[in-house]
Amino acid sequence: MRNTVLSYLLLPLFTCLSFSLSAAPTSMPAEPVPAVAPAQSANSQVDLNTADAQTLQKALNGIGQAKAQAIVAYREANGPFTSVDELLEIKGIGKALLERNRDKLMVE
Repeated sequence: MRNTVLSYLLLPLFTCLSFSLSAAPTSMPAEPVPAVAPAQSANSQVDLNTADAQTLQKALNGIGQAKAQAIVAYREANGPFTSVDELLEIKGIGKALLERNRDKLMVE
């Protein structure tokens, strides 16, 4: 009877020990995984006269597909942009949206 009680006490102990050892990491990775570089660097700007709608949509904050297409359509209808402020002529683009993206925009 004493052996039975002892085996009932030791069995859970060894079971827990084996699970904790198998769950522990065996080794650290040889090299750290590099972080994924963003598609655009912080200093890069989008040229309003050459960017397509998809580029505008990805690079600018608050510009979706419809506004990006409106920017391209305005450029095609009126010729190249002469300044970033000309975006205010496009329906749906106001001062707040322009100021939020001003540092990301350029005109060559």
